[in-house]
Amino acid sequence: MNQNAWSRVYDYFAGLFALNEEIFEQVQENCSAAGLPAISVSPCQGMFLQILARSCKAQRILEIGTLGGYSGTWLANGLDAEGELITIEYEPEHARIARKNFELAGLRQKVAVINKDAGVALAELIEQAVKPFDLIFIDADKPGYFDYLQLSLKLARKGTLIVADNVVRSGEVANPDTVDEKVTGVRKFCQALADNKMLKTTALQTVGNKGYDGFSISIVG
Repeated sequence: MNQNAWSRVYDYFAGLFALNEEIFEQVQENCSAAGLPAISVSPCQGMFLQILARSCKAQRILEIGTLGGYSGTWLANGLDAEGELITIEYEPEHARIARKNFELAGLRQKVAVINKDAGVALAELIEQAVKPFDLIFIDADKPGYFDYLQLSLKLARKGTLIVADNVVRSGEVANPDTVDEKVTGVRKFCQALADNKMLKTTALQTVGNKGYDGFSISIVG
């Protein structure tokens, strides 16, 4: 199998399951027009996240790493009617574009964008003693994943799902000799998942139009 085959199968499923809805395409077009990096989840991955949110009847979702709001739009559409998504983005321009996209998608009342360093924002949420989240999605700078996990656990409850994107790194996550800081960050994060007795964790490898990567999925027990 190669990238051409992965992309062909991806296109088949995306078309079969009608995942290219106009609003998501508009959000993605806005991100591209603004020059944001093309690192958002794919539509198939976005629907996967939405199904997770729906399956746990999420009322509160925390996203670490907003970018232009594409994955957040999928997540927010999986919320209960009175649900809320809090999403954290460090870059001011990314946060501005995300707010615009959430408004375009009719989600302004459901989504709060926090434009701060993720570590600072998470610490503030902990200090505020906010209600725990039902689903936490980590998709930010990879060297920060370990710290974000430690902070996220303080914002979770029994049954909270913690999902992290980009943990396979084209297979390099299995290389103990890597010096790539993104990969070492992910390896440290994955080891922390394995070591934490409160968590049950698995990982899914993904291929498609985004290449070869994957998610970790944990439940707080």
